[in-house]
Amino acid sequence: MPAQARYGPGLRDVLPAFLGLSLCVVGAALLLAWFHRTLGFGGLVLGVLLLTVVGAVVRVLRRPVVRRRSGRYTPAEIAVLDDRALRLATARILRRDGWHVTDVSMRDRPRLYARDAQGRRLDVTFRPVETPAEERNAPAPTLRWAAVRDDTASVVRVVVQPGVLSPADLRRASRPGSVRLVDGRRLRHWANGATLEQLGLL
Repeated sequence: MPAQARYGPGLRDVLPAFLGLSLCVVGAALLLAWFHRTLGFGGLVLGVLLLTVVGAVVRVLRRPVVRRRSGRYTPAEIAVLDDRALRLATARILRRDGWHVTDVSMRDRPRLYARDAQGRRLDVTFRPVETPAEERNAPAPTLRWAAVRDDTASVVRVVVQPGVLSPADLRRASRPGSVRLVDGRRLRHWANGATLEQLGLL
């Protein structure tokens, strides 16, 4: 596991937002100058009012995006996540709760590694998201359980499975020191603001 991973956004992550903000500021200044030159002081006032209305509309429209980026999802949003979006949502939720998250996915095997300020470590894996038709036509699947080596015994293994878990998995997960399972019900509560401790997983 990468214990010395680099956390935080890099230049490549913040550059698009910085460029977009710069373009908005320059565009607003040019628009106000045009209004002032064309209509005088009244045009300047009109331009300010117009920019205020546009800003308010954009803020309302962006509110769900900002909420999701901060790690909070509604049950309806969780229900429509595909595999890639589920991994991204889980990383955001962990960061919301104070975990430092590193994506250690390999090809078609999504996986996250997380560490908190207390030194606790999580190894988060995912079960593929099933379509509604697959959920209706298939029995509750049984997860493949991998043995935990001694050198990873201090790492809490978490499996995120948005659907329904089989009775065998639930019995296996109830044993002390076993893998923590985040099924659809727990995932909805977690995404809505509950922590892993409140869900009884830590």
